[in-house]
Amino acid sequence: MYYIFVLPLFIISLWLYSKWVSMKNYWKKLGVPSEPVHPLFGSMSFLQKKNPGTWFIELYQKYRPSPYVGIWIFWRRGLVINDPDLSRKILVKDADTFRNRMLASGKSDPMGALNLFTVDDPLWTSLRRRLTSVFTGSKLRGWQELYQAKVDDLIYRINSDNEKGIVSELKSLFADYATDIIGESSFGIQCQSTRNSTGPLRMMTKEFEKYNQWRGMAWSSIFFLPEMVDILRFSFWPKNTVTYFRKIFKVMVEERGGFEKDIDGKRDLLDALLKMKIDAQKENQEMDIDILISNAMIFLQGGYDTSSSALTYAVYELAYNREYQKILYDELVEAEKALNGKRFDAESLAKLPYLDAVIKETMRKYPIMGWLDRKALRDYQVNEKLTIPANTVVYINAIGMHWDPKYFPNPEEFRPDRFLPENANNIVPYSYLPFGEGPRMCIGKRIGMNTVRYALAAVVLNFEIFPLAKLPQPNDIPIETKGLLYHPAIPLSVEFKRRK
Repeated sequence: MYYIFVLPLFIISLWLYSKWVSMKNYWKKLGVPSEPVHPLFGSMSFLQKKNPGTWFIELYQKYRPSPYVGIWIFWRRGLVINDPDLSRKILVKDADTFRNRMLASGKSDPMGALNLFTVDDPLWTSLRRRLTSVFTGSKLRGWQELYQAKVDDLIYRINSDNEKGIVSELKSLFADYATDIIGESSFGIQCQSTRNSTGPLRMMTKEFEKYNQWRGMAWSSIFFLPEMVDILRFSFWPKNTVTYFRKIFKVMVEERGGFEKDIDGKRDLLDALLKMKIDAQKENQEMDIDILISNAMIFLQGGYDTSSSALTYAVYELAYNREYQKILYDELVEAEKALNGKRFDAESLAKLPYLDAVIKETMRKYPIMGWLDRKALRDYQVNEKLTIPANTVVYINAIGMHWDPKYFPNPEEFRPDRFLPENANNIVPYSYLPFGEGPRMCIGKRIGMNTVRYALAAVVLNFEIFPLAKLPQPNDIPIETKGLLYHPAIPLSVEFKRRK
């Protein structure tokens, strides 16, 4: 009877040990520097203790100047790319080999599994082609009045908070503003959260921001161990927000005339999603409504989160770097005078070199997601020394390169002049990847840049920005550990003093 229990345990232990030894020696045999391997977690034992962005920076610095580092994503092979030339090769030149991502949600979570961010080919190609029309230059120019109205609301909100003695928490303030931009431009919903931090979509985005232990584990699984998603019934978004958004989406569709009304898909994101469904019906194809809702939710999450984070870090850095704040203010004043009474539009803002440099430097130092994951569809020759087998996960270590003094001297310093036109030739191609590159680069880059430009210009024109006592210096900001995005772990605030 004793042997019935001991023998299987011995066999399992022996198998685990041999598996661990194999993992330990795998990259060493290939001549690739590699991280120590935990028998269960591989190289991932940092999860929920350290932000992945922080980990990727440390990994890069530990193994510099190696162009790559071998890791194990639990029991799956992974290769971290620390080299701009190899990054270009994987993201652009050989993109067909790396069309799919590692991260995925399961069958139990269709909302998380069916959007442009997580889905694989062939559905990804179809979605990307149909949704690209939402972000054309002409479309963004049509949102001019929306941006102007929302930055007016933003200035009103800061003034109102000042009069009431309220110290605005930056991430929340800019999340209110960015949620309004996405809600009205993408869905045609009238939003007022910039003024009062309320509204149906802002209720959802506030839920998106909450990362407890369970949701942190859910995101860790989706990004690094998708097999566990269905087993533990994890979800990309809080389940109450999915239920709530289903109701909102149904109302929005009914207001547009449902799926029976013919539509050109050119008005906004909602129109483009409706047209996808209508076209599928005409071609006698099935298109689950969950695909539409999932993509609507990912645009809301991606649009508000990245813009509000960039604005938070930019304003916080300007409070501590007042010489840069002065240069930016002077540029904005001169540009405003040249408009002869007209208001800034997307085109005039895009031509301001120092505004552009401040935003780019913010995204260098604080990329919201500092790595790009891809999965090799076939055996792939990385260089003359290394070939990786199919299904190896490849991570482009963007944040590591952003913090490499070889490409960005004194990377811990906030220095917008790095990105001024006269210094453009100093930026090594593919060492700077805040939006990714290649076919799977961020589809919302244009709207994101516009959202940040309008808000940052309005804030700096209307207010002097000062640091507050007892808050950390920029380089001492603790970074979120439960969530995976590069968010501050504490509320950040500044003093806004109205300019005369």
